[in-house]
Amino acid sequence: MANRAAIEALDALLRDLCKNNTLFRGKLIVFGGDFRQVLPIVRGGTRDQQINASLITSDFWNDITKLKLDCNRRAREDPEFIEFLIRIGNGTEPTNTLGQVQLPLPMVIPYTTHAESLEGLISYVYEDLSLFASKPFEMMNRVILAPLNDFGDDINSMLIDRMEGEYLDYLNSLEPRGLPQHRLVLKTNCPVVLLRNINPVEGLCNVTRLICKTLKQNVVVAVIANGQFVGKHVWIPRIPLEPNPGDNKYLIPFVRRQIPLRLCFAMTINKAQGQTLDYVGIYLKQPVFSHGQLYVALSRARNGASVKVLILPPTYSDLATRHTANVVYAEVLALSGAT
Repeated sequence: MANRAAIEALDALLRDLCKNNTLFRGKLIVFGGDFRQVLPIVRGGTRDQQINASLITSDFWNDITKLKLDCNRRAREDPEFIEFLIRIGNGTEPTNTLGQVQLPLPMVIPYTTHAESLEGLISYVYEDLSLFASKPFEMMNRVILAPLNDFGDDINSMLIDRMEGEYLDYLNSLEPRGLPQHRLVLKTNCPVVLLRNINPVEGLCNVTRLICKTLKQNVVVAVIANGQFVGKHVWIPRIPLEPNPGDNKYLIPFVRRQIPLRLCFAMTINKAQGQTLDYVGIYLKQPVFSHGQLYVALSRARNGASVKVLILPPTYSDLATRHTANVVYAEVLALSGAT
């Protein structure tokens, strides 16, 4: 979801260029979004700061004409799942004394041990990786989602090791926030996600998913695997990258030439927004922590049978559970008119 400041900047730019003080210079601007989903990211921000970064708090929000879509085309063949998603998104699903919702029994991977249960989640989503060697595009309709990058990175490391073929290791020594991983291990036919807008006109946008085809030290040849440019061969070179000023824990500014890719057997819930998938695994090593994350994760699937969730108990002595957190900011839904 776009930050309110970016949209207000567009409004100010149009007014200035056209010497016209009407909203967006009178141009027709179409916005699309779901306020049940994740809000704009504010690093270290409070709940109020996250809400304030949303378009609903802009001065011209009330001047926008709102239209509602009332049919979930993605999951239309599973009306019971649709109703469940709406309750999760609206925060109306019944909760226990800890404020946690209970997920349907068929949706939850039984917890025995961490290693065994995680293997069950991986097996559901990816089965045998060798089966995708000749049909790598079929792998792109599957993903494991996690609240944090660290959890997804653990799974990506496990699965890249299991893929057949030689690997190429792109190694750097520092890993500040805002930059790709310091160690990037790739193999032919592995799935990756682009982390920067390189050429949007040609389909190379942030969060574009690709399949690696040829690996060189300074360039990766890949095939776009989603969107209108599916099947197009592209070259992803090393590009200059620098951490965001607030994310550089090393204090000294620096620029690093790096290939802007990340493995995406697993990815964060936030990066999965907008995608439709055939097999979805949700790895809750810790509960979701932000508005709309559980709703986004569950709603990537076409039906309830396509989702499996692994919920780790808070401590190893705790019993397996089907309960987990569902963070919903009621004031966001009220202001947006979503409920």
